Amino acid sequence: MQPALKQLVDYVKSTKVFRRNKKNVELKILAALLYFFGLSLRKTSNYLSLFEEISHESVRIYYHRLKKVLKQPRKKKRRLIAIDETKLKLERKLIFVWTAVDVDTDECLAIWASEGRTSFHAYVFLKEVLKYCENKPEVVVDRGFWYLWALQRLRLKYRHETFGERNAVERFFSRFKERTKRFWNRFPFRSSFDSVQSWLDSFMAFYNYWRCLS
Repeated sequence: MQPALKQLVDYVKSTKVFRRNKKNVELKILAALLYFFGLSLRKTSNYLSLFEEISHESVRIYYHRLKKVLKQPRKKKRRLIAIDETKLKLERKLIFVWTAVDVDTDECLAIWASEGRTSFHAYVFLKEVLKYCENKPEVVVDRGFWYLWALQRLRLKYRHETFGERNAVERFFSRFKERTKRFWNRFPFRSSFDSVQSWLDSFMAFYNYWRCLS
């Protein structure tokens, strides 16, 4: 077992995030990681069941639960934050997924789903991002008009870019869309808004963990 994975296993065991220990913690972590990297719940279940019986519902639970113990971004001074949003489908309607990435570390600071894309939504998201900043960093965005009022309201220095340092958030979305295209860029049937946000929070947690290992 790789040292970083062994440390994660030992840490997860110490947190007792899994109240029942009928399955090996190693198996639970592996199931969540395989799902994060692109396997479906059922394929993950089928492959791992060659070693120990595991249901696809268990895989889903492990993926959502492990975010509680993976390290969250810490509050510190930050130079530049790249922000962008993308569209996904929830049932028959479009939703917007907002993401903020620290340009210097590639760390995802926040990810949030909303039903609209307005200046108010941009303001709410930026307030969430600032929880992880000791200062007021510069923000780099595209030319979406919904950002202007929010940035000015929060008195944040900003600039518009299509490429350059804004590529940090584009790299995140490249990995994100690789994952979401496995379910055709729409969340599973009968997903709730809360379950979508939980899925996004888990993705962010695993992304930051994987980024540290890369």
